[in-house]
Amino acid sequence: MSDASAIAPQIGFDDFMKVDVRVGQIIKAEPFPEARKPAYKLTIDFGDVIGVKKSSAQITHHYTLDELNGRKVAAVVNFPPRQIGPVMSEVLTLGFPDGDGNVVLVGVDRDLPLGGRLF
Repeated sequence: MSDASAIAPQIGFDDFMKVDVRVGQIIKAEPFPEARKPAYKLTIDFGDVIGVKKSSAQITHHYTLDELNGRKVAAVVNFPPRQIGPVMSEVLTLGFPDGDGNVVLVGVDRDLPLGGRLF
């Protein structure tokens, strides 16, 4: 993996549009004790078009299971599914590193329809 602080190579707008980032709502958050690094299993509802998808997220430092339910998050929905231990992660839930490298979720500050696309 490359240095996360380095700027990625310049891309065109068409390349950006290939990455399908949508807003979803966490409807279930569970412990993931089998993960190599501390993580949760998330079930996220992206609305009628995309539906409900699973994800694994290393967000245990800043979030408890209880505070995740109902939270709106951003996720890449068009990556191929990836096996993470016993979990098939279908979307990549997005976040930024804090000063210590722990993940802070990307969220929205308004009530949005599920499945809305980032542009």
